[in-house]
Amino acid sequence: MRSIPDPVQNLIDAFSRLPGIGPKSASRLAFFLLKSPEALTLELAEALEALKSETSQCQQCFNITLAGEDICEICASSERSDETICVVEEPLDVLAIERTGVYQGKYHVLMGVLSPIEGIGPDQIKIFQLLERLKNGHTKELIIATNPSMEGDATALYLQQRVAPMGIKVTRLARGLPVGGDIEYADQNTLQRALAYRQTME
Repeated sequence: MRSIPDPVQNLIDAFSRLPGIGPKSASRLAFFLLKSPEALTLELAEALEALKSETSQCQQCFNITLAGEDICEICASSERSDETICVVEEPLDVLAIERTGVYQGKYHVLMGVLSPIEGIGPDQIKIFQLLERLKNGHTKELIIATNPSMEGDATALYLQQRVAPMGIKVTRLARGLPVGGDIEYADQNTLQRALAYRQTME
């Protein structure tokens, strides 16, 4: 005999499949919704339905856009430079860079990274679409903003090798010590990168 009714257990199982949500957090969320006003649960259900039915993927940069729109607001903006493209792994990375308020170019979302161990090659992410996009001759600089991981580094190296022959400048986001961090607490990899990407003081 089950101690939890099936509808509640099904919701707990669904929450557990989300990234960063363990069994305990999933249970807390489910029971919170169970005792919440019906209006809140209906609002959540409608938002989840709209997430799929009212969003789409930009056909140029592959960022998230509204359903029915071929390209996103950033790609369509005449105020954004076509000469610079920033390559990121996921749509969330676009949001992070946009929050800085300093980048005024366009983006390209790879929707993943190269990972031979997991069988993810160039065909499984949006690399060839990027290479095709670069053939228009407008792009002067490609900023590679993949994460500082083995997969991110491998993806960056692959892109650099494929793009360099096109005569396009290829750069990568600097890595090193965080602002406000103490050297004594920095790990070895962070210090190595800080030394490798040191800059001239002006």
